[in-house]
Formats: sequence, C-alpha cells, structure tokens
Amino acid sequence: MRKGYFFMLKKVAILANGGDCSGFNAVIRAIVKTAEKNGVECYGFLDGYRGLLNNNFVKLETSGLASGILHRGGSIIGSSLNANVFNYKVEENGQVVYKDLSEQCIENVKKDGFDCIFTLGGDSTQKSARDFAVRGLNIIGVPKTIDNDVACTEITFGYNTAVTVACEAIDRLHSTAETHNRIMCLEVMGRNSGWIALESAIAGGADVALIPEIPFDIQKVADAIKARQKEGKNFSVVVVGEGAKYKDGEVVVKHVRDGGVGVINTQLGGIGEKVAQDLERLTGLVSRNTTLGYIQRGGTPTAYDRVLSTKYGAKAMQLALEGKFSTLVVIKNGKLDYVSLEDVVGQNKEIGAVGSGTKESNAKLVTMDDDLVVTARNIGICLGD
Repeated sequence: MRKGYFFMLKKVAILANGGDCSGFNAVIRAIVKTAEKNGVECYGFLDGYRGLLNNNFVKLETSGLASGILHRGGSIIGSSLNANVFNYKVEENGQVVYKDLSEQCIENVKKDGFDCIFTLGGDSTQKSARDFAVRGLNIIGVPKTIDNDVACTEITFGYNTAVTVACEAIDRLHSTAETHNRIMCLEVMGRNSGWIALESAIAGGADVALIPEIPFDIQKVADAIKARQKEGKNFSVVVVGEGAKYKDGEVVVKHVRDGGVGVINTQLGGIGEKVAQDLERLTGLVSRNTTLGYIQRGGTPTAYDRVLSTKYGAKAMQLALEGKFSTLVVIKNGKLDYVSLEDVVGQNKEIGAVGSGTKESNAKLVTMDDDLVVTARNIGICLGD
C-alpha cells in the first residue's frame, strides 16, 4: 500500500460520455500522468458507455496515445450519445426492445480487473455513474458539459471555452449590427440552463439576454430596443439561449429523435429565428439570427479549461488512490473538493432513469439571485421580464 493512501490500485479505466467538449483530453492526460506517477495502469473505454458495454478499450500512456493531447479538442477515446445501458435499445427478431444491459458492463469491469472507472460527463453521465456505484462498481465522476449545469459544482470543464467562443461571435455580430443598423440575434446552446447565454452576453456587451429560467415578454424586449433607438442607437445585440421560451409559451423544438427510452430525444433549436422575426415586426429594424451551434463544442480549449481539466483529472486520480469512490470531483468555494454521487442526482434515484430534462433532475440552473443575473440587471441588460 502506498504511503498516505488507503486503497491499492493496479488498473483504472476512463470513459468519456455525452456531447463532446473542449477539455476532455486534458482530463484524460491528467488522470494518466497521475496514475503513472503512482504505478497504476490506465485504460480508456472507446465511445463512452457503449465501449463499456462492448468491452472495447485501449491502453493509455503518456508515451503513447495520451501524448500531446492537452491542447486538442474532442476526445481521443471518443464519446457516446444516447447510450443508456440500463435501458438499452436492441433489436430482436425484427422488433425493437429495451434491455437492462448494465450487468454485462459490470462483468466486463470485473473480468478486466479494473479497480476504478472514471466517468467524464454531464448530468446524464453522472446519473448512470451513480447507478453503477449503487450496483457495486468503484466510480469517480468528473463534471463535463458546456452547459455548466452539473449539480454540486461551481463550474464544469468545457464551459469556459464555449462562453469564449460565444463572446467572440457577439463581438463580430456587434460590428455588423452597428454598421447596418440591425438587430443581430445569437442563439447559443445550454438546453434548460442559461449560463452560456447570460455570461457571454455580459462579456460581449449584448443588450438583451434571454435565458430558459426567465420566460420573456417579447414586447418588453422590443421596448428596450426602442429605448435604445431614442438614444440614437439604431442597433442591438440579442443573445438567446436555445431553451428560452416566451411567457406562457413552450420551448422551440427542432427535432425529436428516436434514441430510445431513458435518453434525451428532444433537440432544441429555432428560438433565435423566431425572436428575430418578432423583433423586426415590433421595432421596424431589420433583424437577423445566427445560430452558433456545434462551434461552441469543438476546438482548442481555453487556458482556463486546460488548467481546470488538469486539476479535475489529477484530483480524480487522487481520490481513487485514497479509495474515495461513488464521488464527483467538484469546485466548491473556489477550491477542489468532492461530493457524493447521491448528492449529484438528488431525488432522481430510479435506476436507469434519464439524467436531465425531468422534474426529478438535480441539474444546476440559473437562480434569480445569482451574481450574473444581478450584474446583468445592474448594467442594463434586458432579460425580457
């Protein structure tokens, strides 16, 4: 047993799950480097929980696959979407059925001799991580998502890069809006949370920020833009979170896919275009929308995300060496810490249930007393309420 530690590790494995984001590789690198320093072998399941189910993995070493990856976007071990192994979509005799295949995953881990699995992902990923922990696997989660909505942590890796990309887009749209006396709308990701929309609006000097947590009155938005016109400012920049909705309205859905039961099948999108059309009608100013889309997810991580991801990865491996399983690495009061996966899922205790987008979800949303909301109001950003 290593001095100062309580648990003997020989082999660990990493899986990356959910939508890609900048920082995946930096976390992987930090786990691998910390593992090697402590004589632990490190592996990576390919394509997230799907790789766990298929027992498809590769060895990760700083002299091999894990070399030169700090600055790279995406994930060198891939990632899976819509792979709820507790309720997995399969075809039998020409019929689609759903099966709990989690026991196969558990058997794979035992057969391979992995002492701990690191789950890099967001709300849904950590929900499955908790469910595996309940069934006896040693699990440590690392909070990933550009949406910044994982419970119990102040920030997720990938978020800062997404905000930075959105801010750069706002800067470019601002010059076009001012040149042509237009309203320029920017639709950003975030699903049911408005963190990206709100922070990028503040950073980019936008005039309006519409977020899912505050149903908006389009007339109040138009009035705010007209007030700017009276001041001689015949242009405005409006940031719209993809999950924002009109007062007494519903979210705008772009597509509903058949990914199976127990996964998120609703793809949001289109609210930015609707807002632009309505503002043109209400203000008389030409209005255009840009949907930033997947540009927010990919590419080189910011310096902030590289450091945050490295801190998360190293801390996750440290927790494993100390035998502190069934946990999620978090930032609490500005410092590295950890919490129980039970706290992360909150009341969403049903094995195999979807991790986000439900009333049971413990996803972290923007609250009205948050510093970002208070700041936005203080500097005159219209939130549509």
